[in-house]
Amino acid sequence: MTSQENRRITDLGTLKAVSHPLRMRLYRALFVARVATASQLAEQVDEAVSLVSYHLRKLADHGLIEEAEPQSADGRERWWQPSSRGVSVHDEDIRDSPELVAANDAFSRILGDQRAALHRRFVDERLTWSEEWRAASLSSEWLPKLTAAELAALGEELDAVVEKYDQKARAAEAAGDTEGRENVALHLHGFPYRG
Repeated sequence: MTSQENRRITDLGTLKAVSHPLRMRLYRALFVARVATASQLAEQVDEAVSLVSYHLRKLADHGLIEEAEPQSADGRERWWQPSSRGVSVHDEDIRDSPELVAANDAFSRILGDQRAALHRRFVDERLTWSEEWRAASLSSEWLPKLTAAELAALGEELDAVVEKYDQKARAAEAAGDTEGRENVALHLHGFPYRG
């Protein structure tokens, strides 16, 4: 059963496993689908089923995904689901290991590239969405001067707000309220910079 907590990655093997670009795309696609087969995911990422199956097994080897209850009577199909609500890497878990720092840098770059590609796709396809969705979409940038403690507190508050909306949406969906619901990408970055 999927854990309702984020999986905190603290070991090099798991960080390297999820840092593969195709594996990260598969993890994201599976997270959105919640439950899927290798065939279904292969269609989404436009890759061969055998290659997708291989990478799904690698994710499972590191506990990032797990087998799910079959969703059909076809016993040959293997169903997968994320093993947690997401993944996270914390500085205090990696800062004393140059190998973990390097692996996290690679992971962060892959995530950044994939997030940017997802946003570019929305920009390119913007006019295919309804006026309501175009008006609801958001893109903003704030440049406040904060302390590290203030940035940490802001992150916790934003996480709580997003969690509240996510829980409400999951409950509504579980109750059958699916009308008008779409997958929504919400990317938040908060980091210091100079000039």
